[in-house]
Amino acid sequence: MLTALVASSKGGCGKSTVVTQLASHWAQQGKRTAIVDADRQGSSYRWATLRPEGLPGVLGLEGRRGLHKLPADTERVLIDTAAGVGERDLEPYLEQASVLLVPVLPSAFDLHATLAFLGELGNIARIKRGKLPVALVGNRLKPWTHASQDALAELAQAAPFPVVAQLRDSQAYVLLTALGKGIFDYHSEQVRSQQQDWLPLLRWIKRQH
Repeated sequence: MLTALVASSKGGCGKSTVVTQLASHWAQQGKRTAIVDADRQGSSYRWATLRPEGLPGVLGLEGRRGLHKLPADTERVLIDTAAGVGERDLEPYLEQASVLLVPVLPSAFDLHATLAFLGELGNIARIKRGKLPVALVGNRLKPWTHASQDALAELAQAAPFPVVAQLRDSQAYVLLTALGKGIFDYHSEQVRSQQQDWLPLLRWIKRQH
């Protein structure tokens, strides 16, 4: 079973977006996929309950106890955590996690908060020993702007973990999330370029697993 833990100290950075889009991809790949939503807002859990008939289902479970309710045949698990988490909050999930993903937005406030959070992660024993791979996911980027380019350059230089994906800013994620869908539920040319943004992250996860 592959378990992706998604966490950040910063609210609104796109944790639920990462969780739901990866869930839609793995579900479409025929993997038995579940979301454990440990955020009281419950965004990822609600997304799973909204999956339309005709699309591969994703099991949604709420809270820490959701880990103990996973069916034995589950192949992919995504854990969505609350904003402001620290080592103590992550502790119940660290041993189960195969990878840890940290979304980050291209702003000075987000970079500062994320770098402090990454420093805390680096002190966690399993991460320090190299047993839990950590990756950064640049989110809501505008690749054509200097602001996004400068933010990515600063993050790559200062962060102790690699930036493995760059996701462009798009309203498609907002619209699809409200419908219980993801971009991988579509096969049109219009969304194919956005699907391409996720391929480096998917390849990185596959290599770690």
